[in-house]
Amino acid sequence: MTDQPFAAFAPAIRQPTPLRAAITAAYRRDEAAAMAPLIRSASLPAKVRAAIAETATSLVTTLRANRKGSGVEGLVQEYALSSQEGVALMCLAEALLRIPDTATRDALIRDKIADGDWGSHLGGDKSLFVNAATWGLVVTGKLVGSVDDRGLTAALTRLVARAGEPVIRRGVDLAMRMMGEQFVTGETIGEALKRARDMEAKGFSYSYDMLGEAATTAADAARYYADYENAIHAIGKASGGRGIYAGPGISIKLSALHPRYSRAQAGRVMSELLPAVKKLAALAKGYDIGFNIDAEEADRLELSLDLLESLALHPDLAGWNGLGFVVQAYGKRCPFVIDWIVDLARRANRRIMVRLVKGAYWDAEIKRAQVDGLEGFPVYTRKLHTDIAYIACAQKLLGARDAVFPQFATHNAQTLATIHHLAGPDFAVGDYEFQCLHGMGEPLYEQVVGAEKLDRPCRIYAPVGTHETLLAYLVRRLLENGANSSFVNRIADPEVSIADLVADPAEIVRAMPHPGDQHDQIALPADLYPDRRNSAGLDLSNEATLADLGESLRYSATLTWTAAPAGGAGESRPVLNPADHRDIVGHVAEASPEQAHAAAARAAAARWADVP
Repeated sequence: MTDQPFAAFAPAIRQPTPLRAAITAAYRRDEAAAMAPLIRSASLPAKVRAAIAETATSLVTTLRANRKGSGVEGLVQEYALSSQEGVALMCLAEALLRIPDTATRDALIRDKIADGDWGSHLGGDKSLFVNAATWGLVVTGKLVGSVDDRGLTAALTRLVARAGEPVIRRGVDLAMRMMGEQFVTGETIGEALKRARDMEAKGFSYSYDMLGEAATTAADAARYYADYENAIHAIGKASGGRGIYAGPGISIKLSALHPRYSRAQAGRVMSELLPAVKKLAALAKGYDIGFNIDAEEADRLELSLDLLESLALHPDLAGWNGLGFVVQAYGKRCPFVIDWIVDLARRANRRIMVRLVKGAYWDAEIKRAQVDGLEGFPVYTRKLHTDIAYIACAQKLLGARDAVFPQFATHNAQTLATIHHLAGPDFAVGDYEFQCLHGMGEPLYEQVVGAEKLDRPCRIYAPVGTHETLLAYLVRRLLENGANSSFVNRIADPEVSIADLVADPAEIVRAMPHPGDQHDQIALPADLYPDRRNSAGLDLSNEATLADLGESLRYSATLTWTAAPAGGAGESRPVLNPADHRDIVGHVAEASPEQAHAAAARAAAARWADVP
């Protein structure tokens, strides 16, 4: 095999700089080894911890006192993912719009909804939103007056028995639309900009996200591109020259702009996607608004960094500090990604916005690693480890404010208080900002924004889109915040004390028998099955794996490959590479009929039928 066929077969393997090599190496790190330096970094002096606890306690106390239990937070608390109904709702919400035929939809509803105890969620002092969603799921989405639980349950039983799955299906559709009103700022960018005015008057700013991800066709990508282009024009005009830090911005998903956004298609991504993203970024630069590249699955991270580097160094985008990137603290590579971005910003002579999030794909990352038989997980297996990593990474960002504009996205009062104290008392607009999700974080940050409060800015991440584009985002948000370990869930639980909510995660982990160890109830991919070792796979998005594979393939090309039947070979013939007939892979000699009969007889004699 010659070098030319291999070069055509495989994407070009990057020659890593030391900082990029560190990112790649971190992907394979043992969790305890990855956590050790982060625990040290996040372990703060007693005096600082006391100040953080005081601020966090004040935030939590006020939040609980003013809590209405409405909207999305009410839904998350009502339909916990540990309940039968919560699981059924999640399955249905994610799946219904992906099923084209009515019969299959009805079968899914029968399977997931029929045995749910929806009646137990009706009535009482629960919010109107939770009641409405419940009735949407099981009746027709209409709001009903005050009726006792027994009467509602009896009526519900009769209705479901009489009307069946179509009524439920319609009810689910209406309920999803009601959820959309809580999760989504508007169906169009115009509606969203108008709806944002009330919160902007209170001192909040916005980053708009046009819902849509994972384009599967070129037509999908073209439609999403047009949505982003239209949104940038609308946001830019609404900004009115307020600039990157005070005015609104936009967040984009790279997977929405190319149907083959993967490492295996690196060449196409750089030649087709990069020019499209560059055009959108140049448009945002023209309006002087922020332009953030959202984080996605772990196997796309390094490809996203390639695109970010190309954009940051492009002369058409020079002199503009609105280019941004989102990093996920639950990823083992996050600290090294931040080091690399800081270096990139200084090489490009610009300031890069960096939004630090905890991460929204945890379930999928764990399961993908297990299914693919990878060496380990790209993410931490304990929520506390992510909280610690977040603080350690926040310190890196705060220490490099000349090169990056830190944007801290969190709904956790303890994390918020920690960053507030780590950043220090001196502050000016453009120093750093907090961020929260529309429909979920505003009650907490209403204690932060304003001169008479903590007097720090908060930007609301505001999804924009129709009901049909909502579900992937909705499912991710409910998974992220519906987990029993999440702050959004725990603050609504009266059984969780304020002291527990404001506890320092680094101190909790340091008190464990083996600080930093992986969760003992989450099996490594190799240990997924109790009676055998899981088959090992190759992570074809990992640069180190690709380099090893490339070297192995090159070595294999130097070997002489032959195939012949046992008992002697006849005349051999060359086997050609089907992609390049100049490349002779090896030689094969075909078996004669007599040799084939002999082989079959030997196989029969081995008594394979008796082998369990």
